[in-house]
Amino acid sequence: MRRIFQPDQVSESLTRRLATHTSRRSLLNKLGLALVAAPVFPLLPVSRAKAAKDHSAEAMTHFARDAQTKDDAKCTYWRYCALSGSLCTCCGGGVHTCPAGAEPSPVSWIGTCINPDENKAYLIGYRDCCGKASCAQCGCTGGDRATPIYVPQTDPHVLWCFGTASTEYHCSTAALIGPAA
Repeated sequence: MRRIFQPDQVSESLTRRLATHTSRRSLLNKLGLALVAAPVFPLLPVSRAKAAKDHSAEAMTHFARDAQTKDDAKCTYWRYCALSGSLCTCCGGGVHTCPAGAEPSPVSWIGTCINPDENKAYLIGYRDCCGKASCAQCGCTGGDRATPIYVPQTDPHVLWCFGTASTEYHCSTAALIGPAA
């Protein structure tokens, strides 16, 4: 006589076995541990480290595919992958310098950008220039591989004019820190 597979019987059997070998307190303990530990996994550097080393066309973001190294007054300039704001190069400053009359913020956010000419990843330090009215030229809305707000040091959408005489935002710079490890 051939037995027919019945999912109801299998699930009932597994449920009964779980109930006889596990207490409610133990099950709730494990469930609570899983709920507490789950939000920590995105903070682990595993996927970001792999993404920094894998520069194949499939792994590249939309920004990385369109990035260029010639014109630093365009949002597609390779260093601007995580920049969100007005470019200081359009406002009288440079890629890594504030225009006259603006003060660099002592705090910054960071990003990892790929130089398309070298196909290498670099750490870029972004700093807001503060103390003058907003430049409102060459506005970029970057945020390539931006992380959620629970990692604020990598969020380009925060105004970073802390610790300056004026918290009025003017433009943003993108200084090359060094190669990404």
